[in-house]
Amino acid sequence: MTNYCKSLTSYARRETLCAQVGGHKIGGGNPVVVQTMTNTLTTDTEASVAQIDRIAAAGGRIVRLTTPNEKDALNLGPIGEQVRAKWPDVALVADVHFLPAVAAVAATTADKVRINPGNYNDRGGRFEELIDLCRERGVALRIGVNHGSLAKKIFDLYGDTPEGMAASAMEFLRRCRELDFHNVVVSLKSSNVRVMVYAYRLLVKAMNEEGLHYPIHLGVTEAGNHVEGRVKSAVGIGALLADGIGDTIRVSLTEAPENEIPAAQALVAHYEGRNTAVEFAAVEESRFSPYEYVARPFAGAPVLWSEVAEEERGGYNVVEATSDLPVQEWRSKLLASDYPTDKPTILRRHYTTANFEQFAIEAAADCGVMFIDSLADGLDLRNDNFSQEQIDEVALLILQAARVRISRTEYIACPSCGRTLYDIETTLAAIKARTSHLVGLKIGVMGCIVNGPGEMADADYGYVGGLPDRISLYRGKTLVERNVPQAEAIDRLIELIKADGRWSEPK
Repeated sequence: MTNYCKSLTSYARRETLCAQVGGHKIGGGNPVVVQTMTNTLTTDTEASVAQIDRIAAAGGRIVRLTTPNEKDALNLGPIGEQVRAKWPDVALVADVHFLPAVAAVAATTADKVRINPGNYNDRGGRFEELIDLCRERGVALRIGVNHGSLAKKIFDLYGDTPEGMAASAMEFLRRCRELDFHNVVVSLKSSNVRVMVYAYRLLVKAMNEEGLHYPIHLGVTEAGNHVEGRVKSAVGIGALLADGIGDTIRVSLTEAPENEIPAAQALVAHYEGRNTAVEFAAVEESRFSPYEYVARPFAGAPVLWSEVAEEERGGYNVVEATSDLPVQEWRSKLLASDYPTDKPTILRRHYTTANFEQFAIEAAADCGVMFIDSLADGLDLRNDNFSQEQIDEVALLILQAARVRISRTEYIACPSCGRTLYDIETTLAAIKARTSHLVGLKIGVMGCIVNGPGEMADADYGYVGGLPDRISLYRGKTLVERNVPQAEAIDRLIELIKADGRWSEPK
């Protein structure tokens, strides 16, 4: 029996409590809410208000701001006053790392406070104090667990795993229940899409077993930019929305924050109006592995149908989904007890949108989860509005996001915020220009020490803002050089890659 969603072959939103964030309801059967985060200094009232104005004009109504210290947390008050003079329904969220005292201040100014449980690793009363402050003003709380920054006691028990992420969140959700505080949202974010999906499924399973029904915030951290970032986000977020999990989402892009809103709206729209009355044929659930990756029996990475020679195509089972529930339709066919397993399986789906970004988001949301769950061996996307080269680009990005076929360099790039210590958009473009030929290499480009090295998780190399105009370079999670002048940092990164024997000259 599936224990993270009601059914593998029908669609229904997960039933949750309702969290109130300003004038917005999250969960409780309400529409999925989109949100984003500023990248201005929160102490710069004018710049923050101007950016929130652009976000609101794009359709964003919940906006998070970084609050690294009490001064930033207090300035949410003046920012909110100016923003609401034009946009009365915009809610502000304080993003707190490290310092419980800052969260306590933020609870006096924000509509929601996001904390990392790793910063509340004792029962000395600080968490209880925060709950009391939130209860007093009607402030929502987001329990925000990030892959790579788990509390030591959780890490010692579980390691840096999806199980550890779910356990970290559950510890604090139980405490919220003990304190009879339920204006809560929970998130488990990772730049590794597989880790992100497994962690959320494990969390929902654990909540279901203990009768907890808090709404969920979805996001893939450090997804990058352009179509790559949108596809990576859509693969992770879509894998969960397809099973009715998720009540608010953020598409994290290394771009202007207002650009995140239409990408998130496209994802939400893709799932609105799904037919909850359709039930496809039952499946053999013992063949389904929702919490860990189980390799396919056929050797090699997944293929694109366009790569398969005509004379070889008879060696594949081609399974097309035509309904508005492609994930459920595919599962019903592929997990049937009588499905033939003597040939590898190709998934096929037709799309009609003439907007390339929307096509990429929809295809990623539909197809990515099938490869995360190791249910197919290849992909055949079709859209008469685009060339085969464009279609194959999207297909390869989906397979890379699902980590089943690596065809390019992967950039784990944070979207930037007020903590960012350099121009991350320009820097990411410069790093891509010099390293995008290094297929299979994972490079983290992180704005500050909060997001790196922990948040770049399994990157091979890291470029992390340490001080203004100073960069720290990492090999994995190991610091190699500290406070390199930014003007020299990309050259030094390339020198590091060369020293490790992982460099090749571009062709």
